[in-house]
Amino acid sequence: MDLSNNKILITGGASGIGLGLAERFIQENNTVIICGRRASLLEEVKAKFPSIITKVCDLSSEEERIALFEWIKENHPDLTVLVNNAGIQNWMTITDADFYENMKNELTTNIEAPLHLTSLFIQLPSLKTVMNTTSGLAFSPFAKVPVYSATKAFFRSFTLSLRHLLKEKNIEVVEIIPPALNTDLGGIGLHDAHPSVSSFIESIFEQLKEGKQELTFGTSETRLNASAEELRNHFNAMHSN
Repeated sequence: MDLSNNKILITGGASGIGLGLAERFIQENNTVIICGRRASLLEEVKAKFPSIITKVCDLSSEEERIALFEWIKENHPDLTVLVNNAGIQNWMTITDADFYENMKNELTTNIEAPLHLTSLFIQLPSLKTVMNTTSGLAFSPFAKVPVYSATKAFFRSFTLSLRHLLKEKNIEVVEIIPPALNTDLGGIGLHDAHPSVSSFIESIFEQLKEGKQELTFGTSETRLNASAEELRNHFNAMHSN
């Protein structure tokens, strides 16, 4: 994909990986739109990056997803890149009393929302690229986040098929495959010991410049290229205690 002169929508763009992508795309001379549920957080990002365009949207709502698309179609019909980045992660077990409700929330945000958005936004004649954020856990799950891991495996599978399906429309599909990073995903402080978002962003932009469509970093690169036996060993090592 061209790294400059795009108009880009990033879901979940007010924090974590989404914010890192937004900042770097702005540096590369792109127009960036971010959406999220919390108006106050979007306002904080807008104060730091005045050129950014913000839109409040709860992606768990089908009506709000449609409204987001209609707003883009009316106000930004020249959108070239959709980044399906928003996601939630719940640390839980199947014996939790609220397991079912938390599971439904993850399925809606991590699977239903990006698939729905993709089906809407590919209707824009200007769209050139879809970027999907999956996870290294798509290859080897972590049992403390069982549904999150499963949603990312689903989303990676869908992304592989989507790349094939959109060839005839000349829409490129790029998969962003992060490892655990120092973000608040899943809860504040859970990932403090992991690499910074900025290091990850720098690495994947170098890969974009090389024309790669599967963007990895650290352990996610290892998992992408691992054998079935190596993935089993990795799973067993993570759950040895």
